[in-house]
Amino acid sequence: MAGKYFQREVLPVMALVIMECANVGLNTLFKAATLQGMSFHVFIVYSYGLAALLLLPSIFFSSRSRTLPPMNFSILYKIVVLGLIGCCSNIMGYTGINYSSPTLASAISNLTPAFTFLLAILFRLMESVSFKRISSVAKMLGTVVSIGGAFIVTLYNGPLVISMSPPSVSLRSQSTNHNWIIGAAFLSVEYFMVPLWYIVQTQIMREYPSEFTVVCYYSLGVSFWTGLVTLFTEGSDLNAWKIKPNIALVSIVCSGVFGSCINNTIHTWALRIKGPLFVAMFKPLSIAIAVAMGVIFLHDSLYIGSLIGATVITTGFYTVMWGKAKEAAMVEDDNKANNEDATNEADHDSPLASQKAPLLESYKNDEHV
Repeated sequence: MAGKYFQREVLPVMALVIMECANVGLNTLFKAATLQGMSFHVFIVYSYGLAALLLLPSIFFSSRSRTLPPMNFSILYKIVVLGLIGCCSNIMGYTGINYSSPTLASAISNLTPAFTFLLAILFRLMESVSFKRISSVAKMLGTVVSIGGAFIVTLYNGPLVISMSPPSVSLRSQSTNHNWIIGAAFLSVEYFMVPLWYIVQTQIMREYPSEFTVVCYYSLGVSFWTGLVTLFTEGSDLNAWKIKPNIALVSIVCSGVFGSCINNTIHTWALRIKGPLFVAMFKPLSIAIAVAMGVIFLHDSLYIGSLIGATVITTGFYTVMWGKAKEAAMVEDDNKANNEDATNEADHDSPLASQKAPLLESYKNDEHV
């Protein structure tokens, strides 16, 4: 019982928090690589191609599995759509980071829970809303509070708490020119498409619950579609496809292994067992993680606004988690009640029960005689 609780409740939280930390680091690494002239289109092709190569054995094992349904046209069609969404989302996201910074990407990602909540309700996918249920109110309120806390971190500094001298070399872009407006526009489109990715991926998991195989096909699709886009953007320039053994190669390998492969697989697994809103609620944590990593590793200064925002984010996050847990408990109680009713009806209709009644009636008739 304890092992099952850990697997379904504790492990997804731990895994998704670790992945948000990794994503912040990977975005920073990507920004450093593009500053040295690497094409982000080529970066996407190589990183997702590496992920597909790492996950390729899963296709062989899934084809031999007796527990999985056959890979039919309906599933393949959804995976193709998922690849197109992923291709567009990645191009928009990396273009936005290229124009702005990883910190802005973390800030704009706070829109994800709101978009996911609305789409999950519209698609009737593992989420329902009723103002009469305290669990639904908690989910809605927690989502709004968490997003608000993230914008506090982004827009409000306040008094200085910890003053640190910045290192001589910083990987973060501190550009304040007009490019951040273009970057914010691209990032906004990306984080509208991320919930669509969550929705389609959750539907695929319902039909074909094999995370490694689906992510392998998905990675192949993203690499293929982005490769076609790159042929138009880079033209006949073969030098754009050459990767030197520097920060660009490190960024591609780290993103392919920890981002495209491990991160997408863990998110797909969490979508299958917990639903899209649960996964999306970890996005506001990324801005708090970015601030914490900046203070610890990049010696950034810490302001009171960051502390207040992080506290608000945590409060909203746990409010949503409480609402989800409350709903899960209600569903479990309903299932137990239905099982008990079914058991009682089965006992009443059983042959043994039908035999007891005539015997009892005959015993009473004998007494009256």
